[in-house]
Amino acid sequence: MSLNLAHQTGAAAAVAPAAPRTAVVAAAAGTVSAPAVAPAAAPSLQLQTQTVDPAAPAQGPDLPMAFQALVESLPEEQHPDVGGEERRKVGVPVYVMMPLDTVRKDGNGLNRRKAVEASLKALKSAGAEGIMVDVWWGIAECEGPGRYNFTGYMELMEMAKKNGLKVQAVMSFHQCGGNVGDSVTIPLPKWVLEEMDKDQDLAYTDRSGRRNYEYLSLGADAMPVLKGRTPVQCYGDFMRAFRDHFAAFMGNTIVEIQVGMGPAGELRYPSYPESNGTWRFPGIGEFQCYDRYMLSSLKAAAEAVGKPEWGNAGPGDSGGYNDWPEDSPFFRREGGWNTPYGEFFMSWYSQMLLEHGERILSAASGVYTGTPGVKISVKVAGIHWHYGTRSHAAELTAGYYNTRHHDGYQPIARMLARHGAVLNFTCVEMRNHEQPQDAQCRPEELVQQVAAAARESGVGLAGENALPRYDETAHDQIVTTAAEKAEEERMVAFTYLRMGPDLFQPDNWRRFAAFVKRMTESGVRDVCREQVEREAQGVAHATGSLVHEAAVALSN
Repeated sequence: MSLNLAHQTGAAAAVAPAAPRTAVVAAAAGTVSAPAVAPAAAPSLQLQTQTVDPAAPAQGPDLPMAFQALVESLPEEQHPDVGGEERRKVGVPVYVMMPLDTVRKDGNGLNRRKAVEASLKALKSAGAEGIMVDVWWGIAECEGPGRYNFTGYMELMEMAKKNGLKVQAVMSFHQCGGNVGDSVTIPLPKWVLEEMDKDQDLAYTDRSGRRNYEYLSLGADAMPVLKGRTPVQCYGDFMRAFRDHFAAFMGNTIVEIQVGMGPAGELRYPSYPESNGTWRFPGIGEFQCYDRYMLSSLKAAAEAVGKPEWGNAGPGDSGGYNDWPEDSPFFRREGGWNTPYGEFFMSWYSQMLLEHGERILSAASGVYTGTPGVKISVKVAGIHWHYGTRSHAAELTAGYYNTRHHDGYQPIARMLARHGAVLNFTCVEMRNHEQPQDAQCRPEELVQQVAAAARESGVGLAGENALPRYDETAHDQIVTTAAEKAEEERMVAFTYLRMGPDLFQPDNWRRFAAFVKRMTESGVRDVCREQVEREAQGVAHATGSLVHEAAVALSN
């Protein structure tokens, strides 16, 4: 799936547009009380665990040779659980992201099928719980409204089930391409793009009029602009079709549905697009509120607070994509962000994003409630650059109203809690000292703040690494953050980015096997590092031929 962090170093029924919320009015009036900022002390991570009518609303540790013999003696469809079921209950299960182009663009099969088969067998042998895969809207509903093709995905689900692996399926309603790590391009369905060509205000738009085709503007969520359906109805119909098509896999093989809510699948605005060199790290990004649907909402919100002059546009002094906070009057230390107007605008802008999440989660809950064994999750971006400043400019442009005086992640966590959804967050592998200090990067504090919001809201927290990392330093940070907490405060899951030739290089694979064992073991603190390394070496030896096959096939 698309990366959920940009960094170069380390309800489906149509409804009328929502009226401005009381929170917006109160913010403009200066009556909103400032939530407490993230505590300085690091809190423990809270962990808890077909065509559809579009018009229709053990462990003693196994010795390597014994393990190999056991694998060879089993029927093909059976697989030993290297981790052990009891241990899994108290450990952190590890999933691995599949390549972005796992399924062919025509949807009819898998790319590099032999590589996928070998990879899944190797992952199972290393003790991985399962895989994560993007179910691309632009592939599965490409040909026309309500014409779904899940053939390639069915092949993958059957392969995962055969290898004893679970699946996190991502409902990817965004374009692949334009974000860090996007090695292929998969646009939105062509019939959606046709409608966007007719009405370009369906695309997110910045102050200069540049359109972004990564994801439909949330301003049009409730408008019947897609051949008679609203975008939210389209998302709901797609999720329903997926559920029905894979009914036999739901709850046993498919255990999580991650619902895409924006660019890179994240609940955010496309404020830092990399395509065509528009944005470069660590730029502050730009507000994305200049399509007519967003502007109409802004105008109504401003009139509701008796300040119609605030409704014509976003902040005119907020700078450009590649500026730094102090370059712009709006984001500088005592800038416009900390004025009544700034509080009004940021309250409106962030509230629009929250309401977007609420609408899509309502649709998802309507589809998957009553499906035992399936969790819903939402991905939140780890925007750690300029976190050490007062304004948190890069978070603000992305829609996270998180400043020195305002907690932007509690409202998101509470929204997820209302729907029983898991909060999936990134940056878990990052350490402050690895990042550019002049950009005030604070990934560790950001993870702590989000963990605190999840804990307070009773939301399960899942993690990912933001960038491909195969080194022990990154692994140590993940284990420290996720697995070495008290047993009652454990991550619900960790997803490792990403399967590819690099993962299957011998040294990387050995380190990965050791990492999985440390994550999935109970009593992690008591596990002897040397013992883990010995057992990982055994796994690496036992799976050598599979890993070599996967590495070669993925490289071609």
